[in-house]
Order: sequence, then C-alpha cells, then structure tokens
Amino acid sequence: MKKIIFFIPLLLFAVDNQKLIDCYKIFQQKKAELESMAEAIIERQEALESLKNTYMALLKKKEKKLTLKEQELDQKKVKIKEEEKKLNKLIKKNEELLAEIKAAKLDKVTQSYAKMRPRNAATILENMKPKDAIEILQKLPPRILSKILANMDPAKAAMYTEMLQKDTNESTDFANSGGS
Repeated sequence: MKKIIFFIPLLLFAVDNQKLIDCYKIFQQKKAELESMAEAIIERQEALESLKNTYMALLKKKEKKLTLKEQELDQKKVKIKEEEKKLNKLIKKNEELLAEIKAAKLDKVTQSYAKMRPRNAATILENMKPKDAIEILQKLPPRILSKILANMDPAKAAMYTEMLQKDTNESTDFANSGGS
C-alpha cells in the first residue's frame, strides 16, 4: 500500500506537470500571437507616422505657396492703388484743364456779346436755352447787361433777371455758409 500511496502523489505530480506543460505551450502560443500583433501595430504606427510626416511636409509646402501668393497679391494691390492715385490725379488735372478751356471759351463768347449791338445780343440770347444765356449774361459787365436786358422782351428780361438774382443769392448763400 505504501507503493500506492507513493504512486498517487507521483501520478498527481505527473498530471500537474502535464497541465503545467500544456499551460506553458498555450502561454507560448499566446505570447507569439501577441508579439505578432504588436509587430503589426508597430508597422501600422510607423506607416501612420510616415504618412503624417508626408502630410505635414505637403501642408508646409502649400502654406509657403499661399504665403507667396498673398505677398504677390499685396504687391499687386499696392501697385493698383498707386495707379488709381495717378489716374485720379490725371482726371482731376483734365477736369481743371477742361474747366479752364470752358471758362476761356465762355469769356470769348461773352466778349463777343459785349461787342455786339445790345438789340442783336438780346435777340440771340432770347432764342438760346436759358441756362446758356444766363452763363453769358453773368459774365457781362453791368453796363452792357442792362442794355441787353432793355432790348429783350420784358417777360424774358424779367425771367433772366430773376435767374441772375437767384444765382447771385445762391452764390452769396454758398459763400456765407462756409462753402459747403
């Protein structure tokens, strides 16, 4: 019986040992699977990191291009503003020249009317547009103006006189208000 008692623990040890060996094999298999999975994860991380670096490089390149384009646009904007200023100066200068030419032309016409006989000047002015006639009448010296108005149809003379007064009042109002 002693042999049986001795044999049972040995048998139990052998069974436990067999279980231990089986556990060790399972552990080794699981360890190999986990290592394989870890390697796959590391490869994916490396691929992701490489992709990230490539993306960042492209992003920096695009940002640099965008910055250059913005600088170009800013330079073009400055050039356009300079050209606009030049054009505005030319327009203003042309308007001033045009006003001088118009004034010189009106002065010549006014001088012509001043040299005419009052009756002839009155007849011509009566047949003109009132705005044009007033421009001429305003420039005439008072002595000549009075002679021309005296030779006009009284209704037309009254209308032109009112227009002259209105224009004079507007000019006076304009000057009294500070020019605005």
